[in-house]
Amino acid sequence: MNEIKEFLPFLIPVILAELVLLGYTIHHILTHKTYKRGNRTLWLIVAIVGMEFIGPVLYFLLGKEDD
Repeated sequence: MNEIKEFLPFLIPVILAELVLLGYTIHHILTHKTYKRGNRTLWLIVAIVGMEFIGPVLYFLLGKEDD
């Protein structure tokens, strides 16, 4: 249990960053109608399943249409 307490100062900001990035990604997917590749359903699945930074990062690199 002491090992987990040692990592908490690092883990809490990382978890918060993941949740904020996921929230922003889902908001962006739901409010935009066009995507470079795929559709809304595909990108929601990718973002949610790949929640640990990978899904949101893939969306912003490959799916987000330039405004």
